[in-house]
Amino acid sequence: MTVIQKIEHWGDHHHAKWLDIIRVALGILIFSKGIAIVSNTSSLQDLLLQNNVFGFSGMMASLAVHIIGFVHLVGGILIAIGLVTRFAVVIQIPILLCAVFFVNIANGFSALNSELWLSVIVLLLLVLFWVVGSGPYSVDEQMKKGVRR
Repeated sequence: MTVIQKIEHWGDHHHAKWLDIIRVALGILIFSKGIAIVSNTSSLQDLLLQNNVFGFSGMMASLAVHIIGFVHLVGGILIAIGLVTRFAVVIQIPILLCAVFFVNIANGFSALNSELWLSVIVLLLLVLFWVVGSGPYSVDEQMKKGVRR
């Protein structure tokens, strides 16, 4: 077994049932952020251009915003229902890392910067669910039970 397989095995067997409520809330939060991004792409595009994140041009920033919105929408649903949760979490982590270190930290590391703190909390929860997986109340678990019968 590789280290990642050992971590996944440990997470599958040590998952508290109450964490499923947090997983669903996290999925809904990410999905709602995706809706906000898709419904107002110009503000995030302006934020990327203003902070000069990765030296984006206008067209590249527009493409990045659309990709981020799509990944949040699909990933949020997958996390909420618990389907391929680890994959959905892993594709969210780079987006949140960029949000924390390149976008939100530009507004300052203070208690008043709520977007930064929300991004940090969501990032930590994503790492948690990468380790522990989807849990007993998820589509993944129901599919495992169906295969075992």
